[in-house]
Amino acid sequence: MGELEIAIVRQGDIDGVHRLEVSAFPSPWRREFFESELHADGRFNLVVRRGEEVVGYVFAMWFFDEMHVNKIAVAESERRRGIAAELMARCLEFARANRIKTITLEVRKSNTGAQEFYRRLDFEASYVRPRYYPDGEAAVVMTKDVAEQP
Repeated sequence: MGELEIAIVRQGDIDGVHRLEVSAFPSPWRREFFESELHADGRFNLVVRRGEEVVGYVFAMWFFDEMHVNKIAVAESERRRGIAAELMARCLEFARANRIKTITLEVRKSNTGAQEFYRRLDFEASYVRPRYYPDGEAAVVMTKDVAEQP
């Protein structure tokens, strides 16, 4: 199968990223959204590959002292192996290196497993955005204060 590699997302990864997106989310981003993220300012986008296969990714944006995780996913066959935790650790490392004070993200209200994962990473539920997702489900906005965390 090959070892895992974490790298900056490149154009050749987009098909694999989108395949994983469609398999992971009930309301997936369109392929073009990922492509536009490659060329936008203030982005931090990583992919996890096992050989040539995309098995994980994180797409984040930052502006001044705030970072927002737009998308993070890990292939079902690779879950619970620390990949998402490593991607979030890389986001935190980037945040600290760039004097970012807070990291935010949204999680489906029904996705209690993801909410627990982020709580273990010292994210706190800040508030709920009603009808955030296209299917009408609410999102829990979670925030991590980078400045106060070791």
